Amino acid sequence: MKYLLSFIFVGILLWSCSSSKKTPMTNEEAMDLYISQAEKEAFNSKGGKDTVEIGSDSTEYQIIIIDPGFYSWLNSIAQPEGYYSQEYMENRNNIYVVNWNQRVLQPNRYNPNLYEMQIDYSPHIDYGYEVNYKLYNYFLYFQRKYNQRLGPFYPRIR
Repeated sequence: MKYLLSFIFVGILLWSCSSSKKTPMTNEEAMDLYISQAEKEAFNSKGGKDTVEIGSDSTEYQIIIIDPGFYSWLNSIAQPEGYYSQEYMENRNNIYVVNWNQRVLQPNRYNPNLYEMQIDYSPHIDYGYEVNYKLYNYFLYFQRKYNQRLGPFYPRIR
């Protein structure tokens, strides 16, 4: 009788724990939920620049981004300059660059049309705020537009 009561108690405990669980969303479902109509329009923007150059006269570093919707997205959706600290963006950029470069080297596994060139970014070099800001925002834009994940962080803008 003691074993029967123990068995029933364990069964009720397991049933009560499992009945309250919800089905988790997939990464694609979670990412799709937070892309507004304004952001979708920015992704598909035909106006504005097709090329964004990142760099300045004070630095010798330059990044050229050729993606038609990025300039529009950067000016309408992205957080303004000063929102993120340079240290925050450098930490995220380091992770994103490593994952990006790994994907460039695996064209059979990842779309070579998305990951065309490696990014030469060193954590030991101070690229300045502007370079880190635009690179970080490009990674956010890229992940959200193409439904990719370049790291363990959810690519959110707010």
